Amino acid sequence: MSATTPATTASTPTAIERRFAALRQAGRCALMPFLMAGDADLSITRATLLALQAAGADLIELGIPYSDPLADGPVIQAAASRALAAGTTPGSVLTMLASLAGELMIPVVLFTYSNPLLNRGMETFCRDAAAAGAAGLVVPDLPLEEAEKLSAIAAAAGLDLILLVAPTTPVARMARIHATSRGFTYLVSVTGVTGVRTNLESRVGPLVQQLRQQGPTPVAVGFGISGPEQTRQVRDWGADGAIVGSALVKVMDQAHQAGESVAAAAGRFCAELRSALDA
Repeated sequence: MSATTPATTASTPTAIERRFAALRQAGRCALMPFLMAGDADLSITRATLLALQAAGADLIELGIPYSDPLADGPVIQAAASRALAAGTTPGSVLTMLASLAGELMIPVVLFTYSNPLLNRGMETFCRDAAAAGAAGLVVPDLPLEEAEKLSAIAAAAGLDLILLVAPTTPVARMARIHATSRGFTYLVSVTGVTGVRTNLESRVGPLVQQLRQQGPTPVAVGFGISGPEQTRQVRDWGADGAIVGSALVKVMDQAHQAGESVAAAAGRFCAELRSALDA
């Protein structure tokens, strides 16, 4: 992943599209761990990103800490609070990401909210994120109508804007979201915020197939995936990817509290998930 990312066109596959296409051809389900940038500091984040890559992550979702993370449950909210207390800013996250040019070779998807993006300016944020090496963007509180506007801005900068579909999304709106989403569609597996769940909602499996029938965009499932059993379930549903957030953030915090290597703990957990998906 280079420090500068050229603008893409509809005929040129993006980094995320190329990754999913290669995985689909190989018959593999993508593993996409989530971590909060700056928890406990950006040097730990940097080391963890490389550890996750080494442990078999196919893409990484990197959260930019925000003071009012409406889509996040208590584990990720606490991580965002720790990161903000450590002085993490959107600019420092992008600087850290840019420092990994030539080392971090898998696509990175930034997870942020509307206010930080609007405060920096949509065009400026997308341009700076692409220049830092990001491949995609998730903005969970952005309405579809605004997302359609941002998608064009992001694409011009070389970023895929990934949109979310919930189990409660009406069918017609789901089709519109899936058609607008670039890179992949993020299917939320539960009704509510992020967090570790023991069981995933049974209706998500049919939704995966419904989305795949509506267009070729890959479908990745997130929210509530807590371990190997849930990642296998997502794979067996026919999803193109599994996103694991709160469970990994919890593992990382426990390692930090115990004075252990956060990157090593994250890598071990990621390797377990990778083995489950490939079994």
